[in-house]
Amino acid sequence: MQIKEKVLILFSNYGEGHQQAARAIADAAQLYPEGVETCLIDVMEWAYPFFNSISRSIFIQGVKSFPTLYGRLYEKSRDEHSFFLNQILHLGMMRIRKLIEKIEPSVVVSTFPIASGIMSMLKINRFTDIPTVTVITDYSTHSYWVHPHTDLYVVGSEGVRKQLHAYAIPDSLIKVTGIPVRSKFCHTYDTSQLAAKYKLDPNKPVVLVMGGGYGIIDDGLLKALEAVKQKFQLIIVCGHNRRLRKHLEKQVNNFHHPTVVTGYIDFVHELMALADVMITKPGGITISEGIALQLPMLLYKPLPGQEQENAKFLTQSQVAMQASSMSEVSSALSSLLTSPMMRERLKANAKKLHNTTASSRTLDAILAICKKKSLSLSNT
Repeated sequence: MQIKEKVLILFSNYGEGHQQAARAIADAAQLYPEGVETCLIDVMEWAYPFFNSISRSIFIQGVKSFPTLYGRLYEKSRDEHSFFLNQILHLGMMRIRKLIEKIEPSVVVSTFPIASGIMSMLKINRFTDIPTVTVITDYSTHSYWVHPHTDLYVVGSEGVRKQLHAYAIPDSLIKVTGIPVRSKFCHTYDTSQLAAKYKLDPNKPVVLVMGGGYGIIDDGLLKALEAVKQKFQLIIVCGHNRRLRKHLEKQVNNFHHPTVVTGYIDFVHELMALADVMITKPGGITISEGIALQLPMLLYKPLPGQEQENAKFLTQSQVAMQASSMSEVSSALSSLLTSPMMRERLKANAKKLHNTTASSRTLDAILAICKKKSLSLSNT
């Protein structure tokens, strides 16, 4: 198959969602009939090799330990970029310029804000005129996603499109596709087979707890789950947080609910398909995957900033419930477990909300930018 377009996708592991969105686009490209080559690069690792691991650790610990401070910084920079961000963009610009010269892509796609900013900086300084696309991975936007000379913003909802208008972004530069998720989250699964595969009781409800890529789950949540009188089976996914996994493996020995604790896994789609309820922090990709699988969600402790805005979107769309305290976690989960009608209502709303072709539509929008650029060059 002849390769017609080469798509460079810049992501980051400062949050698992940015990487998963990049992979979803790459998966869609493999099915594209005209032949599309993708190259996935961790922008932080490539642009800042000397301090990436340290800065990532500081970021993760900062989000975990000082969420209020993170929220204040998020709000303070909502309308304009900070001086610190601009300095970071300058530092990484030349390494990304060399990467582009080496790969020679048809288009650069960013699923991480700093990547969008670096591409903007390169175009401002006339180091490249390559088409650039930003894929926003939350159901809200922020100044750090918005940069000059971006050719297209791909967004998950009409609400984000309207928010971009506040940054003077015209509709001609916005495409609403839904947030791209990998195709395995868009399938229908036989739950009885999955229950047998994971040695679970098919007659007892399954509650899945997701702590995000960082594994942010505290003991208060476990106590809240213990307080639920209804019988259920519990699966806890700790992501990359090995310390949390070891801690929870000791704690759950005394649980009266049968409990499985895992670390980072590549079969989370099967656990979501198997679950009756997912308790999760509202990261953009995790909740999009939950919506795709029509999984009733209970949101807890959203981080200030984009997670709070994601939670607002989900509750307004009536695809999730939100608990503001651990006692509310207990009562809300109890209600969901005892009311099949309530769960069915959340599932029906998720079905209406999810766009099953979000990943392919995202790729189509990206390739359309390439064609537009080629046409403009041929007419000059």
